[in-house]
Order: sequence, then structure tokens, then C-alpha cells
Amino acid sequence: MAGANSSAATNLNTPSDASRMSGASSLQYTTTIGLEVHAQLLTKSKMFCACSADVAYAPPNTHVCPICMGMPGTLPVINSSAIHQTIRTGLALNCTVPSLSKFDRKNYHYPDLMKGYQISQYDLPLCVSGHMDVDVPDEKGNRRYTRGVGIIRVHLEEDTARLLHRGSHTLMDVNRAGLPLMEIVSAPHITSPEEAQLYLMKLRHILRWIGASTGNMEEGSFRVDANVSVRPHGQAELGAKVEVKNMNSFKSVRSALEYEVQRQMGALEGGERVAQETRGWVEKRGVTVSQRSKEQAHDYRYFSEPDLPPLTFIEKYIEEIRASLPELPDARRDRLTEQYALTPYDAAQVTASRASADYFEQAANGLSKEGARTVAGFMANDLAKLLGDAGVDIAASPISANHLRELAGLVESDTINKGIARSLLPELFAKGGPPADLVKERGLAVVRDESALEKAVDEAINSNPKAVEDYLKGKESAIQALVGPVMRATKGQADANTVRELLKRKLDEKRET
Repeated sequence: MAGANSSAATNLNTPSDASRMSGASSLQYTTTIGLEVHAQLLTKSKMFCACSADVAYAPPNTHVCPICMGMPGTLPVINSSAIHQTIRTGLALNCTVPSLSKFDRKNYHYPDLMKGYQISQYDLPLCVSGHMDVDVPDEKGNRRYTRGVGIIRVHLEEDTARLLHRGSHTLMDVNRAGLPLMEIVSAPHITSPEEAQLYLMKLRHILRWIGASTGNMEEGSFRVDANVSVRPHGQAELGAKVEVKNMNSFKSVRSALEYEVQRQMGALEGGERVAQETRGWVEKRGVTVSQRSKEQAHDYRYFSEPDLPPLTFIEKYIEEIRASLPELPDARRDRLTEQYALTPYDAAQVTASRASADYFEQAANGLSKEGARTVAGFMANDLAKLLGDAGVDIAASPISANHLRELAGLVESDTINKGIARSLLPELFAKGGPPADLVKERGLAVVRDESALEKAVDEAINSNPKAVEDYLKGKESAIQALVGPVMRATKGQADANTVRELLKRKLDEKRET
């Protein structure tokens, strides 16, 4: 439904200004971007038939029926689960759910739609008038500013068949035809390719968080079309709108938009007219190329779908769906940050997925704030690397949340220090089991017995005369240069505070003599 939605977005919203500077001129421009996301919903069956929706790795044309094939005389039946998931998504995006909605026929003749039209939604979508805030970070990852992006509509339609181009011929896989496809249309409030990328990443995060879609771009379950225009800064009228397609990753979306913005600015500076058209992103060449002129709503000849009844919703039904939503990512991140005094980085990492946030809260349960921060640090760094290298999701982590809590508890009780705890994580990841057993088996408890540390302390003093001399001359911080050798000699098991006290006592005795 790109034509109608994009046009409405352009006419009904005034984008925030963001100036862009061309390398060829001092002329300033305002960039305006609106995004259309198509996300396949996680349902057991297709949108209007009983065929299985689990088609990602199925052999071609094995999940099909007469309805998928567009056979004459077949009648569609609405998938209520898809309706439910779409409304959940709309509510998660702060949308309003109208009491009346309906399906429409969108007419166009391409081989991937066997019946010659698509069942979609036009003037009465399921959800309207939402919004989402996108935090734009600085170079250090701190929030630089927040871009508020309006959500014009969230509606449902059926997906098309998949065309596979092989040299001089094209193959068609009908498995994808009829899958429930949710379209989320943003207002043109996005003012840079960076903001567009961040918006898409956050949107996918929300969809995954509530279980509406896998959001896997490589499988085609999260697809993006962008509408972008450029105009001289201060000009009220928007520039010609160009739709960009064929972007299959967040990186390619940003690269394609960066190229297209520069292309349009260059055209305007050269006195050319930017044509309203659809362009495709060519990843290998790093350019967009013209595909066709841009369609308008009237090109599709929408009319109400005669084979499906209109949908009416009562407030109780909507509120029941709202109540079924989990605590959303931003709210959970903010709560965990306040509850455990997490750093912004750690808070973002532990809420990178709903499974990760659940794991953290289970692991932090019963610990102090400092213990919870230790858990967050292990998760954001050590455990994240172990999981990434093994290609394992945190929900299937070999180190259970209870065992990570136990490990952080050993640090909190000063049984072991953080360095030793970190050194144990790879072994715990490989073998599992309670951390306390491993600490006992390996004899890794922190050493506080001064008699056991005295030899290492004496060696550090004898081997570092410069640090000793600096301390004796009154430079108290020089003692830290002696702590390191003791920790290395004891393989990190020495209690650092005990080491400092012993070093200080011995050095003070030297000073007195």
C-alpha cells in the first residue's frame, strides 16, 4: 500500500528540519524520510487460509492450496491471530485502534499475485496515529537527542509469492503467498539516514520483544521501503519524493539513503529536477538505480473486499489485548536502571532482548545493587562474547541465571574477586555446574592470610626499587605499582586490600629506619 500511505504521510505531517551540507556547495538542505516496514507475523497459518505459515526453509511450493494459488471460486477466511498480533503491535507503538476496520482489494497485475489483486487495507486500517521516540547517540554512546517519529498506520495484508530470477528466466515460489504481512508506515519525521537506521532497529526490537515477528531481514520477514526527499533549507514545500527499495540490512538502508540524499542534492545544485520515482539499491555498486515511476493510490483502484466482512472492535477486547502486553523495552530499561543503578551501556545490553532482560532479573534477584551491577557487567561483556562465539541465544545459555547469580554472590562476599570470576566464565560455559564447586576444586578462594602473602610482597619490594623510592619520598600512589606484581605472583587470588596494608606496613618500617 505504498502509494497511498506515502502520499498521506507527506501531506499531513510537517517534518522537523535537519540541515545537510553537500560537499560540492555551501547550499544547505533539509532531508525528509518516511519509512514503510513490512513484517511477517508469527502465526501458525496464513492470513486467509489454513496453510502452514512455517515456510522459511520449506521446499518451494509445498505450503500452498487453491486459495494461495488464486483459483476461481475460492473464498478467504480472516486469521484472527493475525488481527490480534497487529493490534498488539499498534498498542505497543502508542496507536489508537478504531472501532471499525475493513479489508480492501488493491489491484495490480504482477506474476507474484496470481489472482491479480492483493487483499490489503486502505481507508480503515486496524491501527492509526501512533508514535515512537528514537534516541540518537553521540560518539560515546550517550543520548545526543531524541527524535519523535509519528506512526501513521499499522495495517494487515497478504504477502505475495517469491520470484527467483535465474538468468533469462524467473521461478516462482508460492509458499510465501498469503502469509500475514503487517505494514507499519511512519510519518516523514525522520531527518537523516542515521535516524532511519536507529528507528528500524528499535522497531524490530519492539516486534521481537512482544513476539509479533522474527524481524529477520535475511529471511525477508522484515522488509523496508524508504521515501526520501531533499529541499533547500527554509523551503516550505517538500521536494520530489523518491521511493528506495531492495535494502536487505540496516547497514544497506543507511548506505542507500546516504547515497540517495547526496544524489538528490547534487541534482538540485546542478539545476536539475528530481523525478518522483521508485529506485532500487544496488549493493555491489553502492548506488540507487531508476526502476519505474512512482505509483499513486488511484493506480491501485482500491475498493472494499467483497468476500470479507468489516471488523468491529469493542473497548473490552482492546483493553484485554493491552493488558496482555509485556513491560515494553524502554520502560523496562528505565526501571532496571533506576532499580539497580546500572550504567546506560549495561542497561541497554541487558534489555537487548526480552529473554536477556528476564535472565538478568533472575540472576540479580536477591543480590545487592553492586551484585546486580556485577551480573550486568558479566552479561554485557564476558557472557555476550561467549554466546556470540558459540552462536547460542541467552535463553539457551549453558551458564544458567542461577549460576551467574551464585558467581556474582561469590564476588560480593569477597570469596573470589572479579578477575577470578571472569576467568571462570569460559569453563563454566563449557562444562556448566555450580561456580562454588569449581572455586573449591581449584582452590581459587581469595587469599587474606598475610603469612601466605609475605613472600610475594617482599619480592615485589625488592624487584621495584623505583616505586619503593617514590613511596619513601612521600608519593603514596606509588604503592599501586607494587600491588600488581603481587597479584600476578598469586595468580589474582590475593586480596588487594590485604596486599596494600602489608605493603604499606613494610614500607613504613623502611621509612622509619
